Amino acid sequence: MALCAKKRPPEEERRARANDREYNEKFQYASNCIKTSKYNILTFLPVNLFEQFQEVANTYFLFLLILQLIPQISSLSWFTTIVPLVLVLTITAVKDATDDYFRHKSDNQVNNRQSQVLINGILQQEQWMNVCVGDIIKLENNQFVAADLLLLSSSEPHGLCYIETAELDGETNMKVRQAIPVTSELGDISKLAKFDGEVICEPPNNKLDKFSGTLYWKENKFPLSNQNMLLRGCVLRNTEWCFGLVIFAGPDTKLMQNSGRTKFKRTSIDRLMNTLVLWIFGFLVCMGVILAIGNAIWEHEVGTRFQVYLPWDEAVDSAFFSGFLSFWSYIIILNTVVPISLYVRYVPSLPWGFSRESGGPIELLFSMKMKSLRSNLKSSSSCDVFDVLGHKAELGERPEPVDFSFNPLADKKFLFWDPSLLEAVKIGDPHTHEFFRLLSLCHTVMSEEKNEGELYYKAQSPDEGALVTAARNFGFVFRSRTPKTITVHEMGTAITYQLLAILDFNNIRKRMSVIVRNPEGKIRLYCKGADTILLDRLHHSTQELLNTTMDHLNEYAGEGLRTLVLAYKDLDEEYYEEWAERRLQASLAQDSREDRLASIYEEVENDMMLLGATAIEDKLQQGVPETIALLTLANIKIWVLTGDKQETAVNIGYSCKMLTDDMTEVFIVTGHTVLEVREELRKAREKMMDSSRSVGNGFTYQEKLSSSKLTSVLEAVAGEYALVINGHSLAHALEADMELEFLETACACKAVICCRVTPLQKAQVVELVKKYKKAVTLAIGDGANDVSMIKTAHIGVGISGQEGIQAVLASDYSFSQFKFLQRLLLVHGRWSYLRMCKFLCYFFYKNFAFTMVHFWFGFFCGFSAQTVYDQYFITLYNIVYTSLPVLAMGVFDQDVPEQRSMEYPKLYEPGQLNLLFNKREFFICIAQGIYTSVLMFFIPYGVFADATRDDGTQLADYQSFAVTVATSLVIVVSVQIGLDTGYWTAINHFFIWGSLAVYFAILFAMHSNGLFDMFPNQFRFVGNAQNTLAQPTVWLTIVLTTVVCIMPVVAFRFLRLNLKPDLSDTVRYTQLVRKKQKAQHRCMRRVGRTGSRRSGYAFSHQEGFGELIMSGKNMRLSSLALSSFTTRSSSSWIESLRRKKSDSASSPSGGADKPLKG
Repeated sequence: MALCAKKRPPEEERRARANDREYNEKFQYASNCIKTSKYNILTFLPVNLFEQFQEVANTYFLFLLILQLIPQISSLSWFTTIVPLVLVLTITAVKDATDDYFRHKSDNQVNNRQSQVLINGILQQEQWMNVCVGDIIKLENNQFVAADLLLLSSSEPHGLCYIETAELDGETNMKVRQAIPVTSELGDISKLAKFDGEVICEPPNNKLDKFSGTLYWKENKFPLSNQNMLLRGCVLRNTEWCFGLVIFAGPDTKLMQNSGRTKFKRTSIDRLMNTLVLWIFGFLVCMGVILAIGNAIWEHEVGTRFQVYLPWDEAVDSAFFSGFLSFWSYIIILNTVVPISLYVRYVPSLPWGFSRESGGPIELLFSMKMKSLRSNLKSSSSCDVFDVLGHKAELGERPEPVDFSFNPLADKKFLFWDPSLLEAVKIGDPHTHEFFRLLSLCHTVMSEEKNEGELYYKAQSPDEGALVTAARNFGFVFRSRTPKTITVHEMGTAITYQLLAILDFNNIRKRMSVIVRNPEGKIRLYCKGADTILLDRLHHSTQELLNTTMDHLNEYAGEGLRTLVLAYKDLDEEYYEEWAERRLQASLAQDSREDRLASIYEEVENDMMLLGATAIEDKLQQGVPETIALLTLANIKIWVLTGDKQETAVNIGYSCKMLTDDMTEVFIVTGHTVLEVREELRKAREKMMDSSRSVGNGFTYQEKLSSSKLTSVLEAVAGEYALVINGHSLAHALEADMELEFLETACACKAVICCRVTPLQKAQVVELVKKYKKAVTLAIGDGANDVSMIKTAHIGVGISGQEGIQAVLASDYSFSQFKFLQRLLLVHGRWSYLRMCKFLCYFFYKNFAFTMVHFWFGFFCGFSAQTVYDQYFITLYNIVYTSLPVLAMGVFDQDVPEQRSMEYPKLYEPGQLNLLFNKREFFICIAQGIYTSVLMFFIPYGVFADATRDDGTQLADYQSFAVTVATSLVIVVSVQIGLDTGYWTAINHFFIWGSLAVYFAILFAMHSNGLFDMFPNQFRFVGNAQNTLAQPTVWLTIVLTTVVCIMPVVAFRFLRLNLKPDLSDTVRYTQLVRKKQKAQHRCMRRVGRTGSRRSGYAFSHQEGFGELIMSGKNMRLSSLALSSFTTRSSSSWIESLRRKKSDSASSPSGGADKPLKG
């Protein structure tokens, strides 16, 4: 693995010569070995310990251990510190080692894959890790691409090959690449062995969609672009074989350049705990200084008089030095104010949920590609609606589906319930035939036939795949294509059409067309596109049919379907020849090429005849809209970072209810330059500010920018806005001088969608939010292109889906569907945050109550560093007596049931505001612990001053006092955790009362005759516990101490519950009212589809096969025209709760069933 980590100077350009390893080795390029792991056998121990000792507490405990090894100052045995410290370090190290083992395993699996490399004129099997820059390798169908390759030749005509890029951009649809003509004929191994071309290109970078280079061969230069490259992580599809020249290998590949490093995630609670530990350490030093000064004074004034029987140690020669040693002794004795057992419990609690990250404070959620939220449209049975010449046929539930058995090539998964359309096909209705003929011809789908009759369609858009499959079942089977022909089986007869031109789709045209010549020689243009675009280009003779179709389109749009209009036009030979010549001249133009082509296309796509329309519904994963609605109510902002094209992302944004018709405005940012992007962002902010001023907020934009917090903009903006930004615009927006403007604009919006972004851009957006917003972030994804985003976010969630398990391996949590995120956050995440906060508060409380007793005792023992308790109690207090009850609370506690957590998502907000554990809560816990310690020491001390035993002897002695204080302490902290527990289980009862029983059992055992007989030097006080606890005075003292310590807590909580209840208190009260009224449990209202969209057919964002088949031009992305709507008014959650409470009181029969809005 050393090769993987070898650092090299930055490159200015990459030079790679084919079949010449000796030449390429002098540049010291990286090998093809990859490394995603953090450690190896040699570095694991030092690196892991270094990471762990970044925790201030671990360094603190190590320092204490060193002090305890010095006999002159140690009052406690060294094992009281080293055992829990080693336990903490070991548990964390085992967890880290396990995670890294799986990374090593994944790396080894990838590095040891086999590839065919051309060496000395012979194809040899080589491991991926041994592939070098300049090697020529052979790929076969369905194989992964081993490195970034320049495509030289392939089995397909014209050097074409087809790839899937799911691991790069999340797209499961096929894309096409083509070798340059001069190398496309190098299909023979002997020719490839003689190939000595040299590539000079850009240095390694992370831009997935760009490549610039030049091939020098035979004294000629040939330009290279991204269309000639096969990137590592792609899969070869529908291509028998291809050869490629390795340009970038291993860590230099674009896939690895986009992979974020595995980071040591430090959480908000980690950082807060480090701060608190420093504060506590400062408090500990102050106590040590006070007691050390007291010791020096006491030894000087009093101790010198008792040297005869209380002599100083040999090393002590003055009262000052005695005080110095006493300082370190008290540091050791009082070190339990930072309980190391807290960290012992803190680490194992991680698997239970978001214990480490708290889960509760999630403010921003970054979601993966939109298509991951959808079901597989290609195999869905209810996604299409057809309108043929005004006749509407639907895929709706009928008693029996249509029988397609007449068609041996039909897709058996396709179901259809309207027999009339099939009957029209069978009787030969010409319009119906033309409708399905268009669907079978006007597309860029690729067909693969593994066995006779078994067709597999590879579409760049799921919608295209669904429509071509529908035509297939109705008897118009797209069978195969070449660069110049399309073969379709029409009702069992094979017909080959000559493909004359493909007029590709882009976001300006919003339509695509093909021009074909049928076997009879007739030329016809077939067009499909957005209804808002196509309806204006129809012939006037279709007006009556158009009116009927418009009614159907309006109906489809009202149901949220994506509509598509189909039309055709006959062309005469003379006109076509003249038009084709002008198209050729436009395609060769050096300036304004795209505009000229658009004008040529516009000319021919006019006066078309309407055939009909289709409508397609997104088959979203179950529960996606409801999940997004719930998370939005929980004040979790959702940003979608997707590789999808803009129109697809916007359409699915509406389907998921991220975007709604009620939004004030949706801003589209598509600028291609820095100035354009800055201007579009500025205009968006100005519109939001103007809207806020118009509703009377009374502030200016400049005033808001002067605030130190970016959230001020968000809080001030009235209305609901959304922001959609493209990848090329985002690249400018993320530059240092514009990132704050972008972040301010995005944070003021309810929803943000970033389209066509690279994996690295996803990570950069997450890092930007972490840097300036200081918000806790969660990233969720399902593909390899989401890994860097998942690693960068505070919490990474992987969805196990169709795109492999890379995201799952890189994540902190994983599940199978997006909808489970609502339970992960609103139930388990919130509970985990609640438990962790209670866990921390209780730990600090009980340890201050335990430790501060030593401080007060110091004033009565001559500041001699004598402990109140014996060392066995000190050792067992945190490990045995008080560990299990708090562990049970940390695992099982809940404030409201899971149904209520889902029903009232506003319960999530206290965690976002850090209300349950912060510096204020910390000081409250410390104050309560100090208060308890004062009573714990002085009440028994006052009682014992004059108390006597039953036989009249003096009760006061050191051991009896220690037993009384220790017993009071264990009982008080056990009662306290009982008060803190909100959800009682049998395990809670067993652990709390069982811990008390264990305390008494161990106490009596340590003062028994048996242990004294075995260890007379260790257990000298035989019968002390039995004699002490047999005295009624002792038990009255214990009861009095417990009551005085606990009653103020009970009184305070009672008053707070009645005078100032929090959200969970109110929800619990509502639940209690429901139970008393025996009302039925209210089911959460399902979010319905209310948005209307027109012409949202999801074409592929790729120009795809059109350009390479018919010399089509690149698409250009442009802004969408989206309507503006007025702002919705909404009620606050607490107002709804109050209305709910008053309704329940006034209307006992029905009040409990009214919904409580979040």
